[in-house]
Amino acid sequence: MSLIEINLPKSISKALNLPVNSPKRQQIKVLKKLLKKAKHTEFGQQYHFDEVLNSRHPGKRFQELVPVHDYNKIYKDWWHKTLEGNTDVCWPGKIKYFALSSGTSEAASKYIPITNDLMKGNRIAMIKQLISLRTYENLPVRSLGKGWLMLGGSTDLQKGPGYYAGDLSGITAKKMPFWFSPFYKPGKKIAKTKDWNIKLDYIVNEAPNWDIGFVVGVPAWIQMCMEMIIERYQLKNIHEIWPNLAFFVHGGVSFEPYKHGFEKLLGKPLIYIETYLASEGFIAYQSRQDAVGMRLVTNEHIFLEFVPFEDKNFDADGNITAKPEALMIHEVEEGKDYALLISTSAGTWRYLIGDTIRFTDKEKHEIVITGRTKHFLSLVGEHLSVDNMNKAIQVVSEDMNISIPEYTVVGEPHGNFFAHHWYVACDDRVNTEELRVAIDNALKEINDDYAVERGSALKDVFLDIMPESTFMEFMKLKGKIGAQHKFPRVLKGKMLADWQQFLTTGKL
Repeated sequence: MSLIEINLPKSISKALNLPVNSPKRQQIKVLKKLLKKAKHTEFGQQYHFDEVLNSRHPGKRFQELVPVHDYNKIYKDWWHKTLEGNTDVCWPGKIKYFALSSGTSEAASKYIPITNDLMKGNRIAMIKQLISLRTYENLPVRSLGKGWLMLGGSTDLQKGPGYYAGDLSGITAKKMPFWFSPFYKPGKKIAKTKDWNIKLDYIVNEAPNWDIGFVVGVPAWIQMCMEMIIERYQLKNIHEIWPNLAFFVHGGVSFEPYKHGFEKLLGKPLIYIETYLASEGFIAYQSRQDAVGMRLVTNEHIFLEFVPFEDKNFDADGNITAKPEALMIHEVEEGKDYALLISTSAGTWRYLIGDTIRFTDKEKHEIVITGRTKHFLSLVGEHLSVDNMNKAIQVVSEDMNISIPEYTVVGEPHGNFFAHHWYVACDDRVNTEELRVAIDNALKEINDDYAVERGSALKDVFLDIMPESTFMEFMKLKGKIGAQHKFPRVLKGKMLADWQQFLTTGKL
């Protein structure tokens, strides 16, 4: 039986048949739904949700009355009460699940509230994405009813005083609907395993017994898993063991730096499906074959705002100002970078998620993720984004026929001026100086500001090549090994200090 032919529960089927409205109307409807549900909470009372609901322009009134929050602010003011077991703080009832999310720049784990309402919205978005596959040309229908290998966090969650905490992928797998269980690999028993190495060994051992149609996860870990399977069974490519593998559902990081090395493991092309599923909610998904961007989820469980990623709204370290300019979905422009604020059905209100996005098609409300608010380099006005870096790595990888599965960049003083220092993972034979020059030249082509500053205050570019295992070992020592964790593309602060100590001593 094909997955998209399953008879869905009536409540979900009804939700999937919502009338098509303009994104603006959809978003106002979502905002009102969220406000009505939360108006009797502590947060709703303090920020006058009733007044917002009675306003002629609820979107603008909401922005006037409710402040912007980053994680530190909303946790300090509100979420710590939820974690302590208080009810009706930012969302009705008691929060029983929290997604642990350390991101890629903070040292301590973040506790992101997860509610049944949020999970329901996430599931509906996932089902809509599956249904959108029907529009694809030459769809490999045979593969739709095959297994889904999902490399996620452990479903054996940490137990706190009245709550459970863990990776969102682990919470999602634990609360998986019954109708999806027959498709799910590696299965509930091994999904409970916390040890990532044991989980990978199990998958490698069981690989010949499974008929996989979909692989789902962060590119680096999926690639590692497939490499282990190919090596164990002395295969030419992964399709020798999984001939029906046709889809790769990925998200969390740009796939561009991984693509060249990833495709070396395949016997035939895959259909790549990008998702934007954060710990805070399912934000967007690729709904059209070969679409450049992902379609924002505008009519379910998330109200979206867009802050122009400009100096007037963010300081030099990427921290948002107290009263930034925030636009609604009908006010944005294509081609500009915005930081994303979200309000969700888990009590997340005007929350800076930390990602920057760009609209590729405003009419279809499709976006690409361009980076992180704190993961950019602009020491002297070069305005180098993660999107720029990813594109440069992709170009150089293809031109030099090498695989660069990981990299990170540091901005550092260089005499009276400045320099960028690249640390690149590459297990192929490559000349360090040629790679340094190639990346530098690619960035000059991609980013005019970078090209100008390379002739001025940005005096040099340094580059070190190291094995991919070096990056993986650092993540392991940081306790960040597994499907949810990504290596930061720009290192600053404590993460940079830890990286430098690791490179010097091999320890943290």
